[in-house]
Amino acid sequence: MSIAAVLIMRNEARCIARCLTSLAPHVDRLFCLDTGSTDDTIAIARAHGATVEQMVWPDDFSRARNHALALADADWNLIVDADEWIAQGGEHIRAFCKGAPRLGRVCVLSDDDSAGMLQASATPQSRSWITRLLPRGVRFSGRVHEQAISDLPREKLDVQIGHDGYLAAHMVAKQGRNRELLLAELAAHPGDAYLQFQLGRDAEGADHHGEACRWYEQALAGAAPDVPWRHDLVVRYLHCLGQSGRRPEALIMAEAQMANFPTSPDLFFVIGNLCLDTAGHEPARALDHWLPLAVTAWQRCLEIGERPDLEGSVAGRGSHLAQHNLDVLLGGMQHLPG
Repeated sequence: MSIAAVLIMRNEARCIARCLTSLAPHVDRLFCLDTGSTDDTIAIARAHGATVEQMVWPDDFSRARNHALALADADWNLIVDADEWIAQGGEHIRAFCKGAPRLGRVCVLSDDDSAGMLQASATPQSRSWITRLLPRGVRFSGRVHEQAISDLPREKLDVQIGHDGYLAAHMVAKQGRNRELLLAELAAHPGDAYLQFQLGRDAEGADHHGEACRWYEQALAGAAPDVPWRHDLVVRYLHCLGQSGRRPEALIMAEAQMANFPTSPDLFFVIGNLCLDTAGHEPARALDHWLPLAVTAWQRCLEIGERPDLEGSVAGRGSHLAQHNLDVLLGGMQHLPG
């Protein structure tokens, strides 16, 4: 049984060593497919033990992934991006691969610039459960935000992968590229709610909150009730509505979504943010209505606790992030007159 870590990369000199160093103890070999680096990425990867092959970038992530999988020629393939690293649980990979053929879903923890914190704090992390450990023969489909295609069962694996590629400092080069690929994919698959959701995320990452709302609205209208990313979609949509100045609309929607996600700390965290923002725009009702509602919402986050199983949940919204916002707000309220 052979296990390969399989990457596609381009101009990743800042992070490829970190990635490969974290992978090496848990796989048999490191395989990288470079799609046109002009920096030291290839030399660094080879210096860290990776086999590196090259191809011209095909404007299609699934084509690049599938070519890399064919060249890696392993019994099991761990799919990782260069701006990721194994943060925890790598020792479980080999044990998983000794079992029956199935697909492994790992928890990707992405550093998140926009988690709704009051004042400066450590960067929170959003959580996504993504299929990344594949037996031989499984391939991808989709130009961007590609998906593993297989009828095999999917099983959560106790592996955490860190990711810093969504930080604003690293997103500039990706946004235009991803948007064009997503639009091309949507033209080929009109009305695809997942692609609309990803277009919303791309716009949100560029702080284009009005555009993000338009995509999220379409995605929410077309998404099946049981899609795993619906929770992430709802919370992001509410956040972008607030950032677009559409707070009354967001609060009405939030009240309706409480029945769907009654134990989501992320939902109540964003509700707290919306109430706080509304207090700033309606000062006459701030002390007796909006600020108490914000406090109640963040207290509800603490009552619920952490929910890492919810797609797109942000670590800490059920614990220290909610407590931080409460401490800041309550501390400020103590100094208000009357």
